[in-house]
Amino acid sequence: MTWIESLLLGLLQGLTEYLPISSSGHLTIAASLFGIDGEQNLAFNVLVHVATVLSTLVILWKEVAWILRDLFSRQSWRSYSGLNEGTRYAINIVISMIPVGIVGLFFKDSIEGIFGSGTTIVGCMLLVTATLLIFSYCAKPRQKENISGIHAFVIGIAQAVAVLPGLSRSGSTIATGLLLGNRKDKLAQFSFLMVIPPILGEALLDAKDLIEQAGAGASASGTTGIGVLAIGFLAAFISGMAACKWMISIVRRGKLVWFGIYCAIAGILTLVLL
Repeated sequence: MTWIESLLLGLLQGLTEYLPISSSGHLTIAASLFGIDGEQNLAFNVLVHVATVLSTLVILWKEVAWILRDLFSRQSWRSYSGLNEGTRYAINIVISMIPVGIVGLFFKDSIEGIFGSGTTIVGCMLLVTATLLIFSYCAKPRQKENISGIHAFVIGIAQAVAVLPGLSRSGSTIATGLLLGNRKDKLAQFSFLMVIPPILGEALLDAKDLIEQAGAGASASGTTGIGVLAIGFLAAFISGMAACKWMISIVRRGKLVWFGIYCAIAGILTLVLL
């Protein structure tokens, strides 16, 4: 991987992780165009995923501090009915992690074996993402004040299904939350905070493979040097911050339909050209 490819892929990862257009799908398309073997760049995958998590923490640090403050306050765990708002929020995040945790630990390899990870499945899933985004824009359910535990679990199911490349994680969770009638201003924030544990989990699994390859004497990062990796990390971090902040504003204004149109065009072009 060259430094230009690292820069472009880092920018692409940071932007598409939060914009509802599928980071995995776009990285698969980019890797196909560049002729890059993803299995030889595990170190790069680990770093850009960590970079996107850090970008979320920087943009949403006030919300993270609020959750931690309520979670560890002396009044937070006296009784379930008396839980403060931050603790309930943290519990809902944990609830949303259950479906993706089950799929990631037990069924991810089977799903990839059935559906594959090439450009054909990416193109199809981009069309599914487009359908979800456009449908959520057209539907106008009554907005609820807070995200409930049941809704958190359903949104978590949407995140678990988005293990398929081309099916946007942020697009699936936000569209599902909108269809359930949750408030736009709180939904984007919840969607971005709930993906932090899965992204870190995915990075840890890649790191495990990296260590195993190193132990076997293989070069896990291929020809990718430290400087090239650093460029990708910084690109993913900076673009991730911009995309996270931009996406929160977009969800509040309800402009997801344009991303739906983009995904439809990208999906059709992927199926036809690649």
